[in-house]
Amino acid sequence: MKAMKFLAVFIVLAMLLAACGQAVATEAPAAATEAPAAATEAPVASGAPEDVCAADEWGCAKIEPGQTIKIGMGSPMTGGDASFGIDAEQSGKLAVADAEDFNGFQFELLAEDDMGGAEGGAAVANKFVADPTLVGVAGHLFSGASFAAAPIYEAVGIPMLSPSATNPGLTQQGFKVFNRVPFTDAAQGSAAAEFIYNELGIRKIAVLHDGEDYGKGLAEIVKSSFEGLGGEVVEFMGITSKEADYTPVLTTIAAKQPELLYFGGYTQDGAVLANQMKTTGLENTIFFGCDGTFGTDFLNRAGDNAEGSYHATPRTPPATPEKDKFDADYNTAYGVGPGELSPFSWNSYDCVTVLITKVREVGFVGSDGALYIPRSALVAAVRGLTDYVGISGTYTCDATGECNIQGPQFHKVENGEFVAVN
Repeated sequence: MKAMKFLAVFIVLAMLLAACGQAVATEAPAAATEAPAAATEAPVASGAPEDVCAADEWGCAKIEPGQTIKIGMGSPMTGGDASFGIDAEQSGKLAVADAEDFNGFQFELLAEDDMGGAEGGAAVANKFVADPTLVGVAGHLFSGASFAAAPIYEAVGIPMLSPSATNPGLTQQGFKVFNRVPFTDAAQGSAAAEFIYNELGIRKIAVLHDGEDYGKGLAEIVKSSFEGLGGEVVEFMGITSKEADYTPVLTTIAAKQPELLYFGGYTQDGAVLANQMKTTGLENTIFFGCDGTFGTDFLNRAGDNAEGSYHATPRTPPATPEKDKFDADYNTAYGVGPGELSPFSWNSYDCVTVLITKVREVGFVGSDGALYIPRSALVAAVRGLTDYVGISGTYTCDATGECNIQGPQFHKVENGEFVAVN
């Protein structure tokens, strides 16, 4: 009888120890290259998910059965710079289409129009944080919108991974949530100044900008870098963005006879400047744009006046089977090639895919059947991106969220097409 009692006590203790030893949440292993192709099943938590979420700085996103895991994207989708947002959304949709479900839960892209500015960026961010099933943001695309949105996401722990916001100050604010994959304007501006001075042999330039965080910051870097090389900046001026007539400004600049006009800003304004240069005494002055002026929209707006202009872009991604598949899928789905509407097609695909990959790493299914995404764990996972091989390049994020060490590539418009020159 004593032996039977001892055996019963032993069995009960063994059951209790086994129950206590079960993990509430298990992190799914990542592949060596962090590639997201395989559909990883979320571990099932036998304990109370509220314990895990209570221990998380920002709690958990909870996705009930039948709901989707939402990835947000904020970008200009209307107005003169809409080609950037349309391209990003189209690339993001392909990333979601390529992602298999996660333990029965589907991913969804929510693309919202922030009009590329601070007011729209804050409005979209406030809309996103109100959705408890939204877990990360592939954006925002423009720097002004990103500056306004980042503090809103920081307050609730929603990670950002921008494909194109390049103002250097974005990673100098101490945000835990903001990360990006493009080169910064510090890299672009200094590279542009060196290219103008050393490769084009130009010594006298004028610099304009649109007054926004991106354009003004970039123009300031070009000015200081060019002067540091020994060049002369005969004019540095901001314009009122989205106007139809810049002839008074251009006429003033023409009197100072610059060899080149550098513009920091976006397509709509850049095309107006390129067109009006030809009628204001600057017909022999080179127009030099940036990654904000690159794309078929600029060619369509400026027409023959685009000829001979220069523009910066991210470096063309190397040919790989994954990139080739994306390129073919993009062309089939949308009737244009990636990189035509904006230079950030491949970056946008990678940003959405990275967020999906990291959700798979930290998410777990509770005993109630819901999917839980611990928010601080996801923020840390995105910031901890290491040797990630995407279609646009290989990325490792540093402690501030800078994930790119490549500089820009420059293109010249020849015979109505962008031709790489470095």
